[in-house]
Amino acid sequence: MSTHPIKQLAGETAIYGLSTVLARVLIFLMVPLYTRMLSPESYGTMVWFFANIAVLQVVFSMGLETGCFRYANKHDNPSQVFSSALSTIFIISLAFMGICIAFAAPVAALLGYAGYGNCIIYMGAIVSIEIFTSILFARLRFEKKAFKFAVFKTIKISGEIVFNLLIFFVLPSFLLRCPNSIMAHFVSPHPDFSYILFATFLSCFVSLLLFTKQLLYKGVFRLYPALWKKMMVYSLPLMLTQLPGVINDMIDRFLFKFLLPAEQWQSELGIFQAGVKLSVLMTLFIQMFRFAAEPFFFAQAKEKENVALYAKVFNYFTAFCVLIFLGVMLYIDVIGLIIGPDFRAGVSVVPIMLFANLLLGMNYNISIWYKISEKTSSAIFITCSGLLVTLFINILFMPRYGYMAAAWGHLFSYAVILGINVVMGQKYYPVPYQWGRIGSYLAAGLAIWAVTLIFPAMPLMTKMAVHTILIIGYMGFVWKKEWQTAN
Repeated sequence: MSTHPIKQLAGETAIYGLSTVLARVLIFLMVPLYTRMLSPESYGTMVWFFANIAVLQVVFSMGLETGCFRYANKHDNPSQVFSSALSTIFIISLAFMGICIAFAAPVAALLGYAGYGNCIIYMGAIVSIEIFTSILFARLRFEKKAFKFAVFKTIKISGEIVFNLLIFFVLPSFLLRCPNSIMAHFVSPHPDFSYILFATFLSCFVSLLLFTKQLLYKGVFRLYPALWKKMMVYSLPLMLTQLPGVINDMIDRFLFKFLLPAEQWQSELGIFQAGVKLSVLMTLFIQMFRFAAEPFFFAQAKEKENVALYAKVFNYFTAFCVLIFLGVMLYIDVIGLIIGPDFRAGVSVVPIMLFANLLLGMNYNISIWYKISEKTSSAIFITCSGLLVTLFINILFMPRYGYMAAAWGHLFSYAVILGINVVMGQKYYPVPYQWGRIGSYLAAGLAIWAVTLIFPAMPLMTKMAVHTILIIGYMGFVWKKEWQTAN
């Protein structure tokens, strides 16, 4: 008996989620370390470097990850698809890494980080290895090797944690005793942002080693020109679509440097990012859902009647995201203690960023219309519209309101993107989304949170107990709605 598609999606989401949740939880456990051992300024510098990494990864991956799913499902020999993509990314990553090594010192000085040329090399290595292994991980997803995917991701992130702990707790005392050690060429003698970049680089290298066996297969780097051309025609517009999206997500990190005083922007960025980290539950669920959903949506696209299935998935997804919103906000008094005292002002951005990411996740579901209908180039308009909203809000309000403007910029931008995506999606690839039900889940979540804000002061344990009852009430509301439909 075949497995129901939604049950299959849920099962794969759970397996992918095992590694994703573990990864994000372990990285999240580093936040207390970072926010206690680094100053807000140094933490903000780290955020700035990783914002650059995020943008560069989108540019150099060229949309080929999604292109692989599209053509592997259509092509008689999926190995040729992944081989062509891997060959392309290998050449690009090798060239980029070479440029970073050759011009590390002058680039670091140009950016205002003279003496940190090693960090430019780490950044180049992280980007190069991540885009290369993304194709290898994509093949595991296509072949439905979810367990192997989860194991490899878990090993990578576990390595990152171990490297972080060793570098933060062992390396400074070692360099104090042996200042002329070769390790002094890799990181600063005192904890700063270079520690995190170095640990991430080492974990990426471990991730690459995990695929050694696969990379030794005959023909793994063979390019098939006719297929390659089709893939690039499909994938490059996707990259151009994704680029405004990632710039939209990261542009505020760059604007901090230009819109706030020189002595303030790094600290503000560090505090903002610490607050953003407290909304990690929402982003990790969206990420683990995406790993399973993309190949699932493409596979189901072969059956036109399955558009109703997309609508059902959207219901469950939104309901669960609202549950995450409530879970974080109703226990924020405890969750907020995770970050260091110097960063706790950033808790004020948590509800805004949670809801913004909820809208982003909804948008991910709906945006499948342009990937399936192969209208990827038209989606550039959508993401650019959101980018304009982000720029407008940040440029207008960040000089006065600092990181709060960045948070609201995300919320309004994702709302605009969602609205445009809904209108265009219903025109080109209609899906019978149940907007009344979706609206009821969103309204219920916001109403419950609003009620907790006007509660009188009470002991912490009593407050947590009351909030738990409210969350259970929301779960009962969703269950009743979905149970009534199923019956």
